[in-house]
Amino acid sequence: MTDLAVEPSGPLAGFTVAVTAERRREEMSALLTRRGARVVMAPSLTIVPLADDEALHAATAACIGLAPDLVIATTGIGFRGWLEAAEGWGMGDGLRAALGGAQLIASGPKPCGAIRAAGLSEDWAAPTESSDEILQRLLAQGVTGHRIAVQLHGDPQAGFVAALRAGGAAVVEVPVYRWTLPTDLTPVRRMIELITAGQIDAVTFTSALAVRAVLEVAGDGTGEVLEKFRSGVMAACVGPVTAGPLVERKVPVVTPERFRLGALIRLVTDELPRRAARILVAGSLLEVRGHAVIVDGVLRTLAPVPMAILGALAARPGVVVSRDRLAGALPRGTDGHAVDVAIARLRAALGSGKHIETVIKRGYRLRVDQSGA
Repeated sequence: MTDLAVEPSGPLAGFTVAVTAERRREEMSALLTRRGARVVMAPSLTIVPLADDEALHAATAACIGLAPDLVIATTGIGFRGWLEAAEGWGMGDGLRAALGGAQLIASGPKPCGAIRAAGLSEDWAAPTESSDEILQRLLAQGVTGHRIAVQLHGDPQAGFVAALRAGGAAVVEVPVYRWTLPTDLTPVRRMIELITAGQIDAVTFTSALAVRAVLEVAGDGTGEVLEKFRSGVMAACVGPVTAGPLVERKVPVVTPERFRLGALIRLVTDELPRRAARILVAGSLLEVRGHAVIVDGVLRTLAPVPMAILGALAARPGVVVSRDRLAGALPRGTDGHAVDVAIARLRAALGSGKHIETVIKRGYRLRVDQSGA
């Protein structure tokens, strides 16, 4: 990679963000790229085609036979896909009749829209778009003897369904779309390598299953991946349910106030620059980002090796860092000579040798101004 000096092209210039979503990944990538980020695409799940899904076919037949009293729609795309799949199997009329005879409960505006587009009407929609809110309402009303169909939204809703059954309801789970690991795991494995090498600044997750899939693919390296998340790689999750598997593992996460893709992108855009180290060095303001440094307003993109050196120096501003310690910070780890070469490249990339001081027989340090950052 060539070291480049350019004007920052967006608030995320100099940062690398990984996208693990399969659905809407192109949209997420475009939004992040527009804000200046370097994007790593690593879809960790793929959807089982509805027309090929035997589990959905069986659940649809069971729902028609059950003649449910209540149907809970959790996602717009899932509800629409369910109806379309039923039409393809010749079960469309039966399913519409079953839905028309039931109370329809929606988890938010999108499933409401799908219900209305099908010529049906919802009886109630959860204002907070939360499954917990729906569950509390139903249990308060009483569900003993009720027949309930629950349209799942990708993740198993074991607790939700178990609570309804414990309340005396007969429940049919409808897996309108299911997720599996992608056939080609190369992009996910590459992302994991970049995380462990310290070359990714944030990873976005839009489902708990995606989190679990990444950890599954990481295998024996799971501990190292989790440690990277704990020590600097930002885990950005669309909501608390998505964040669950990471929170359980003591990983700090960030989530937007509104559990929406756009809000997630805005959160990443606001939060990553706040995390950048800003240091006054030899009269210049250095802002150290993931794969770049902004020197007095000019973005200088660095190759991984000099970037690793700068990161190690910036982690201890003004303190002498030994060659051995700097060598240990390099992506592949090497000797003191490689450190000296990397220092020379870093000085050239910064546009001056004034920022980094050589301390004979001890190592290197940033010439931090006494006034601080």
